Parts: sequence; structure tokens; C-alpha cells
Amino acid sequence: MEKITEELEQVAALLAGETTLALATTDKDCGAHATPLFYLADAAMTLYWISSPQTRHSMQALRQVRAATTIYRSASSWEEIRGVQMRGLIKIVTQAERRAALLKRYCERFKLGGVFSLAIRQGTMYAFEPMWIRYIDNSVRFAYKFELERESEGWRKAQ
Repeated sequence: MEKITEELEQVAALLAGETTLALATTDKDCGAHATPLFYLADAAMTLYWISSPQTRHSMQALRQVRAATTIYRSASSWEEIRGVQMRGLIKIVTQAERRAALLKRYCERFKLGGVFSLAIRQGTMYAFEPMWIRYIDNSVRFAYKFELERESEGWRKAQ
């Protein structure tokens, strides 16, 4: 369990240090679509973003609730490549108090001005709950990685 705690801390540190995820969704014909989005992360590794429900990725996310995302640091050499890949489920955040608290954090984190902040508040808030995580860190060694899967009791090493 101690090793998984260390690994989760590495993932959490990367999520806290970055601002943009790439969300991959598919349509009913398996047509793929990827889009960059600002995000927040919580202690459970759930990622939150705000978007218009009319965007392609939002419509696809609600039709096919399974999605993938990646978050990575900018790198100029292979030794600097570090990031996470995740597969999981997307839901809309509907609870008013939770949404308000997340919106406040979102606006503070991204230093949104009053006008843009108002537009953001009118958007839909989405939550991505990861079920599988692959962490990659070439600064440890080439192709260093670990994989975790979420179970009802928590995270475990992926098989």
C-alpha cells in the first residue's frame, strides 16, 4: 500500500502543477475528437472543467460517457517527458453547492476577470473520474511508468 500512496502522490503533484488537459471523446460512429481544456483536480484525482454543452466534446462526452485524457509537462528532450494518461467516466456536476465551490476555485486558479468569469459561470461543469491511470516519467529512466486501476476500495496496481 505504501508504494501506491507514493505513486498517487506523484500523479497528484503533476496534476496540481499543470493547467491544461487534452480530452479525447468519440461519437456514435467512433469518430475521435480531442480538445484542450483548463481543469481543476481534487484529492481523488477527479478532474473538473467548464464548457458549453453545445461543443462537440461536450455532446460526445454525454453520449459516450467513457473518455480518455492526458496531461503532460512541456518537454524539449525525451528525458523531460513526464505525464499521465487516464481513462474514465464523465459526468455533469449538478449539486449547486459543489458546483459553486468548484467555480470559485476555477476562477481563482485561472485569474478570470469579471466578464469572462460571468461567461464561465453560465457554462456546464463536467467531472472526469479516472478509472485507470498510466504515469510516465522519463527523468527516472527511458519508458519508466506505472499503471493504477480504481476499485471500489481504492486504487491498486493495474494487472
